Amino acid sequence: MSSQSLREMTQRFAGHGRVEAILLRPARLAPMVSVLEVVAEPGRGLIGDRRSLTLKTGDAAQKREVTLFQAEHLPVLAGWVGAASLDPARLRRNLIISGINLLSMRSLFADAPLQWQLGETVILEVTGTCEPCSLMESELGPGGYNAMRGHGGVTARVVVGGTLRVHDRVRLRTTEREPLHG
Repeated sequence: MSSQSLREMTQRFAGHGRVEAILLRPARLAPMVSVLEVVAEPGRGLIGDRRSLTLKTGDAAQKREVTLFQAEHLPVLAGWVGAASLDPARLRRNLIISGINLLSMRSLFADAPLQWQLGETVILEVTGTCEPCSLMESELGPGGYNAMRGHGGVTARVVVGGTLRVHDRVRLRTTEREPLHG
């Protein structure tokens, strides 16, 4: 049995993920809109989301172009707030992803960022955790904010733009030279 380094292990995943839903916020505090496809652009995020209205430049500004939430956490979160089920639109995140641990999608090593291909062309880089906002208390009821702490999903920046669709596959892009298709 061979010994694997931490770097090797953090680049190995049991399978692929899948985009379960795409949700956009057309304006601050506006209800989320569910769409079947969206265009992602570097510096803007998802076109149609309020964050896409201004071009962002610089690393700090681009860290939160897109937000992702773990689909498998929906029933757990619903249980914590005393609900039978939970509509993902209430969480105010852009992409609902299943099949892969979102927290593991962020590299542990600054010199080796992980890039994720969604569908045929879109490449995202996870930049950090997405903490809940104060709206979660009113949206999910008393304790909603604390229920989402540590389970608010992740933020990402768009590295390569393109069209993203519900049911697109999410997979690790293993090399810089790897083709965008496949």
